[in-house]
Amino acid sequence: MSQHEDLKHETTHEAAERGHAATDVYGHSLIEFDPKREARLRMKIDLMIVPTVAALYLFCFIDRANIGNAKLAGLEKDLHLLGYDYNAVLSIFYISYIVCEIPANMCCKWIGPGWFIPATSLGFGICSLGTAFVHSKSAIMGVRFMLGVFEAGMLPGIAYYLSRWYRRSELAFRLSLYIVMAPLAGAFGGLLASGILKLSHFGSLHQWRMIFAIEGIITCALSVIAFFTLTDRPATAKWLTQEERDLAIARVKSERVAQTEVLDKMDKKKVLRGIFSPGTLGTAFIFLLNNITVQGLAFFAPTIVATIYPKATVISQQLHTVPPYVVGAFFTVLLPFISWRLDQRLILFIASAPLVMIGYIMFLASKEPMTRYGATFLIASGAFSFGALTNAQVSANVVSDTARAAAIGTNVMFGNIGGLISTWSFLPFDKPDYHIGNGLNLATSSTILLLSISLLLWMKMDNKKREGKNVDAELAGKSVLEVQDLDWKHPGFRWRP
Repeated sequence: MSQHEDLKHETTHEAAERGHAATDVYGHSLIEFDPKREARLRMKIDLMIVPTVAALYLFCFIDRANIGNAKLAGLEKDLHLLGYDYNAVLSIFYISYIVCEIPANMCCKWIGPGWFIPATSLGFGICSLGTAFVHSKSAIMGVRFMLGVFEAGMLPGIAYYLSRWYRRSELAFRLSLYIVMAPLAGAFGGLLASGILKLSHFGSLHQWRMIFAIEGIITCALSVIAFFTLTDRPATAKWLTQEERDLAIARVKSERVAQTEVLDKMDKKKVLRGIFSPGTLGTAFIFLLNNITVQGLAFFAPTIVATIYPKATVISQQLHTVPPYVVGAFFTVLLPFISWRLDQRLILFIASAPLVMIGYIMFLASKEPMTRYGATFLIASGAFSFGALTNAQVSANVVSDTARAAAIGTNVMFGNIGGLISTWSFLPFDKPDYHIGNGLNLATSSTILLLSISLLLWMKMDNKKREGKNVDAELAGKSVLEVQDLDWKHPGFRWRP
């Protein structure tokens, strides 16, 4: 009996413990899993892991985007922000956010997400609280810069963390369960801000300052709780039995061609494989274009609503920002759920882009307030699901844990370059119609459609080329480490669109 045939009879405990790869050289799993046991384990992980990271990410996004609500409540006037000062305040956040993105995710792997995610959450909670006490443009820019440093590790860190627990096909839907907090933050943030503004004061603080103080305190409290509740990885999960821990490890390992361990040691080759994979770079550029829309909507939705309903009260304007986000949240979960069932992501990129395109065409073609307000629903429906789908896509198209951390960090870094662009897409001189911002977003959504179709066709063509390779001949003479370092260049690897 061959070694590969021997391995087919391993238990999940042996597969988890021994230094064997859990796939053959062609990337086929050597272990058969019981679907019912997997389903029970998956539900247990869902209930223990997802709620904590979702709550943290909700307040991560609220702490970032609440400046839009504060602007409506008098922030610009009190801090004497003129002309493009508000755009500059938004931009400074993205500079530190972008620079720290990949280093933060490498730190997350090095320290362990169970410690890193609560620590960085506490950091941005403190920064949000600090924003309540600023009195000048330079002070708010300094606090926003530090907010970017601490928030940089959140989106990629949680995506990387969940990739330790879930299979490739399952990941997009689980990512959506915390990324849905972004549109919900838009909805909940608007409700929370309008509620806070009804208070006469909070300590010595008044008006917009109360928004930052109260929301920052909530974030800090959630972060402290997370230090005690967030389990670093399956092997350390005390709420799983030994058999369940072994199954959790073996499931993830069974999809990683040539890898003998789930959590490998960092090495330069794998980091570079993750960053410079064609699948990573193509998907990351799509996320960059998408994030111009998503972040622009988060920062400027209250402003757009104010131009549509100029005579409404500030609280009414805040509440009008809520319904589009609720609809967007529904699609943020629906599309990744479909992705889980189909084990496909690129076809959902292709299906989502036209919704955004139609929304911006409506906004540009009509000055009717209700038509424009309706357009925001379509835009939110098509745009918000890309956060989960693109991170799942780059995760599915690398092999090692190190390459995965680097790929997700790269994807989110590119996405936040889009966020930086978005801060300059809706400019004061362009209101109330914002032809530049809306035209730019129509162009980006159209480009997403073309790029997604191109990436899908390229992956299918490259997979056909790989079918003709002699895997054993190409791997002959290579050490185990050299084979592992090939990552997506391994001849048995196939792109997963």
